[in-house]
Amino acid sequence: MKKGKKRQQQSTGARVNGNAQRKESWKEEKLVQIHQYLNSDPVDVDNLRRAAVSEGGLLTDELRRKVWPKLLNVNVYNLPARPCMRADTRQVLQEKLIDIILVILQKNPALNYYQGYHDIVVTFLLVVGERLAIAMVETLSKHHLRDFMDPTMDSTKHILNYLFPILEEVDPELHDFMLRSEVGSVFALSWLITWYGHVLSEFRHILRLYDFFLASHPLMPIYFAAVIVLHREKVVKRTECDMAMVHHLLSQIPQDLPYEELISQAHSLFNRAPPSVLARRAALQSRTSVTINCFTDFQKTTRQQRPDSVLRRQLLRGRERGGVAPDSPLTGATASNQLVKMAFWGISATLGAAVLAVAQTAVDWAPEFIVQLF
Repeated sequence: MKKGKKRQQQSTGARVNGNAQRKESWKEEKLVQIHQYLNSDPVDVDNLRRAAVSEGGLLTDELRRKVWPKLLNVNVYNLPARPCMRADTRQVLQEKLIDIILVILQKNPALNYYQGYHDIVVTFLLVVGERLAIAMVETLSKHHLRDFMDPTMDSTKHILNYLFPILEEVDPELHDFMLRSEVGSVFALSWLITWYGHVLSEFRHILRLYDFFLASHPLMPIYFAAVIVLHREKVVKRTECDMAMVHHLLSQIPQDLPYEELISQAHSLFNRAPPSVLARRAALQSRTSVTINCFTDFQKTTRQQRPDSVLRRQLLRGRERGGVAPDSPLTGATASNQLVKMAFWGISATLGAAVLAVAQTAVDWAPEFIVQLF
């Protein structure tokens, strides 16, 4: 009896060790593949997207700092200078965050700050550092986030309007229940405009979703919102069909979601019912989305990038010939800019707790790199 139990324990232990070894082997293989895609000339952006979407995403922050710029067609050897601010005004994450936002908005007058933009900016700041964050968030703001940065909420509401057609495609009964409750789609607003950075408590889950969204169509966050609702279909249908009750339930996003499973479902659902199909619905025909219309051309530009090794050699050759000027500070610290910055202190005062909470989670997740940022 004891011998049999011992053999069973040994067998269980062997299976656990075998699974762990296979997982490590799979990770090592994926890391090698991602580096091969990065070193291709031109960079193999299509396979980088697939790697970011597939199980585990980009695996490490070190890889994210290499791959994320390629997904947005950002040259890491041609970055904006750091904002020209006095050292004593940049001692905390919150002030760095405001500097980044100001630089982007000053360079792009057509873009408007919205409540929740800082949640996206702080994630890039924590992962890639200040200069690269400026370049990446500026590109993101002109493409994936463009509809959110209009002077009004009309374009954002248009994106939210995709939620119900997606639900109807998969579960007409759930769709009808939510229509009867008159809950609308505003419960998913903060999910959408912050890429879930405002509603998820674990930084690793936020990073996994950023891998997915950066590699995907700009509407993927609304497809992910749909699969969250579908995942909770049973508990939603058991709720009283009342707007307040359903809204309260759906606005409380669970923290133990099966992220890899939901990412896979959202990816499949997007292929099954792409925006071009959903847009034929009457409710989606009345408005044109800048974000959607520009995405195909933007995606094409990402396929023409040179690997970092080539960009580095080009930069060094340019400097040897005297053709590349050294980095110069941005001329942004004028009196008028300081007044703009002062306006942001009112915003930051209300957001400080949320920003610092994200920062603390990030410190727990990647303490070595965060120390380098400051």
